[in-house]
Amino acid sequence: MDGFAGGMAVFGFGALGWLGWLGDDPGFALANGILVAAVGGFLLHNFPPARIFLGDLGSAILGMLAATFSLIGTQRGLFPFWVAWLAFLPFIVDATWTLLHRLVRGERIWKAHRSHHYQRRVLMGWSHRRTVLWSYLLMAACAATAVAAPDMGVRDQWLLLGAWAIVYLFIGVRTRLAERSAGRTVP
Repeated sequence: MDGFAGGMAVFGFGALGWLGWLGDDPGFALANGILVAAVGGFLLHNFPPARIFLGDLGSAILGMLAATFSLIGTQRGLFPFWVAWLAFLPFIVDATWTLLHRLVRGERIWKAHRSHHYQRRVLMGWSHRRTVLWSYLLMAACAATAVAAPDMGVRDQWLLLGAWAIVYLFIGVRTRLAERSAGRTVP
């Protein structure tokens, strides 16, 4: 969806860059900052209604960069690996949830579909812009908690992860209930 992957990149790499800065690694922070600037410039023209598009190749490259920078930051001791996952949690949860849901339903997972949460919201009548803006709020919250998480105690980190599990469970249940009340079957 227009603006979706670009927004996740801005928030996710922004969080990793900030963690690099806090960890006294200006090179890591700068590399993430360059990505944020590049994707932010792209996003100016990709926000709905988009005039340019990222496509599967562009989003795959951003995903590989997210994995690479997550591993580099972890290897340098800037943050635990799970914190990098938290920075990109909206994409990780949605892709995993959708894949598992499709597997359980016996669907061919290699075929095109419209069963991601953001796609289902649009199918229920939300505009692309509204869906993306609400997604940005979620992305920003995940990025902010990823930056805060390394300084928390272990107990608070587990509470944070539990809270995010509850938030995502709520999103999934709320989406399904909204579809049912709109008279739409779940894909």
